[in-house]
Amino acid sequence: MKENALDKAARAAGISLEYINAKGQPEAISDETKRALLAVMDNPDKGKKTPLPPVAVFSGSRKRQLTPQGRGEYHWQLRSEAGKKFEGTLVGGELFTLPSPLGQGYHQLTLSKGKQQWQTRIIVTPRRCYLPPALRDGEKRWGALVQLYTVRSAKNWGIGDFGDLQQLVQQLAANGGDFVGLNPLHALYPASPDFASPYSPSSRRWLNIIYIDVSQVVDFQQSAAAQKWWKSAKTQRALAEVRENDLVDYEAVMALKLTALRHAWTEFQPRDEENEEKRAFAAFVREGGDSLRYQAVYEGVQAERRAGNAQHWGWPAWPEGWRNSQLPDVQHWCEQNEDEIAFWQWLQFLAQQQFSQCWQVSQTLGMSVGLYRDLAVGVAEGSAETWHDPELYRLKASIGAPPDRLGPLGQYWGLPPMDPHVMKARGYQPFIDMLRANMRDCGALRIDHVMSLLRLWWVPAGETADKGAYVAYPVDDLLGILALESQRLRCMVIGEDLGTVPKEIISLLRNSGIFSWKVLWFEQQRDGEYRSPEEYPRQSISSASTHDLPTLSGFWDAGDLQLGEKIGLYPADAVQPLHEQRTAQKQALLNALHKAGSLPARSAKQADKLAMSPQLNQAIHRFLADTQSALLGLQPEDWLGMTTPVNVPGTVEQYPNWRRKLTQPLEEIFADKEVQKLLKTVSQRRKAN
Repeated sequence: MKENALDKAARAAGISLEYINAKGQPEAISDETKRALLAVMDNPDKGKKTPLPPVAVFSGSRKRQLTPQGRGEYHWQLRSEAGKKFEGTLVGGELFTLPSPLGQGYHQLTLSKGKQQWQTRIIVTPRRCYLPPALRDGEKRWGALVQLYTVRSAKNWGIGDFGDLQQLVQQLAANGGDFVGLNPLHALYPASPDFASPYSPSSRRWLNIIYIDVSQVVDFQQSAAAQKWWKSAKTQRALAEVRENDLVDYEAVMALKLTALRHAWTEFQPRDEENEEKRAFAAFVREGGDSLRYQAVYEGVQAERRAGNAQHWGWPAWPEGWRNSQLPDVQHWCEQNEDEIAFWQWLQFLAQQQFSQCWQVSQTLGMSVGLYRDLAVGVAEGSAETWHDPELYRLKASIGAPPDRLGPLGQYWGLPPMDPHVMKARGYQPFIDMLRANMRDCGALRIDHVMSLLRLWWVPAGETADKGAYVAYPVDDLLGILALESQRLRCMVIGEDLGTVPKEIISLLRNSGIFSWKVLWFEQQRDGEYRSPEEYPRQSISSASTHDLPTLSGFWDAGDLQLGEKIGLYPADAVQPLHEQRTAQKQALLNALHKAGSLPARSAKQADKLAMSPQLNQAIHRFLADTQSALLGLQPEDWLGMTTPVNVPGTVEQYPNWRRKLTQPLEEIFADKEVQKLLKTVSQRRKAN
């Protein structure tokens, strides 16, 4: 059957013509959706006739050959990343083999004919991502999975900070742990701090300045004005209040920190230009370039506009002359506010310095992974990135998920997708810059929704999530670049591959050395039995839960189901079957614990009667410690027997997402005898198996 023009155009743009629906059957994408997404897309190469594409990626031992289009003879010149130059002639339409030896890296190929020239970026990549020597040698390591904002301590200002992270690293190492896994640390919105989801950031290249440990900032310590403010009764009352609150009060915390940091900035500014810190800051600004400058501009403008009008939460709500970083009104503001721009750049400098120090501590302590960061799948519509680089993002679409059994209407995430055609036209530089920013100063990078390397579900603006379609991404190229940056920065890669995972990406991820994520609750087979510890793949990280799922105690007590019923997440007729399913899951887990030798037989027959206890908690942690996964991630919430989740997917106002703190401060957690016993058991079993 001949393909019609619309389908042909959609396929050429990477739009899938069908998807697997909630019933497990293929379902065609409507013509309306195809037209809407074609209208949204931008293909910079459309209509252009060039001998070669803008970029070519060669992975592993793949033959490095190209076939230039056109006729006649071209002169070619290739300049390697190391500066070596090769040149010669080639004929259009004939196979051209790149010169050898050409090492891994980023090279530039130029074709010329007469006065015309064409550039192609040549990227040569390894086949697999980096793996730390300890894991390469077959060792198994464990660490803590921490939502940094939830951490309490005697010193922090009502939110976990980089000072707490340093203490966490030290305590974990002392108890046999190898890493701290973190929530996304991406820049959020200092002027709108209640926009707190780490998965809807303003920028994935810069840090959330709320994590700065102000007490570590030398200029805060040395500023007389800062110390006077700090010691005042009013400040100390405000500080005590945010510390004691069981939820993070983002507005109050940010107000305290910005007041303190502006005092510190006033102390920093007069320093001599040859001062070591001043020189380091100047170098940081140069290296950050336009990306850092306009991140700082955005934060400065947003603070000013929101102070004048609370409705001006972000650039989509600003007057038209302010909705792009290059507009005259914005440029005029920049000319008048260089000092304000420098202040926000300095905050990024402080954040990066403190995070880097945490990484250095982990390496001094001999941790093989040390820290791992989390890369969100996108940025929010009203973000600094979309404001500064709107061409890269399709602002008239959002990514999400198609309808499935758990979400019959699909999911709409409110995150505009990066356009794969623009990424390719730019030689993948936006992707490379993002990886480098997130692989800096850490031993592993977790990629949220790793399937985004293959495809994303795009939903046209104004439509419901079921009116979307999958759009393809150049997965082979992206995996190659990911492996190259991973090897260069000595940063392993973990892929969050939960939920619907297309078959075609499973082997690609495995062959690229990307670790899979294995969550205990999901590791059930078709007959309902839980997989035994020895069945977990070595190239994986295992955990009891995640930030989107109930805690261990919450799962056991069905607190998540009770909460979901209370806030209206489940239809009335779905609640009882969910409770019955949970009872069956608990019994299956008890059976698995008994079979693995983690729990006595007498305890494995009482799922409907057995309450969560320190003994059962220990048994589940023993089971997890025995898995063959090279990495194991444990949540402090589970050490403490906490029942409330940190995030309830599908809610906005119904639940205080991203705010719930740990029940105990760091100083008490690691002094707790039960916690010490649990961590000792985990360490011993990870070494023994």
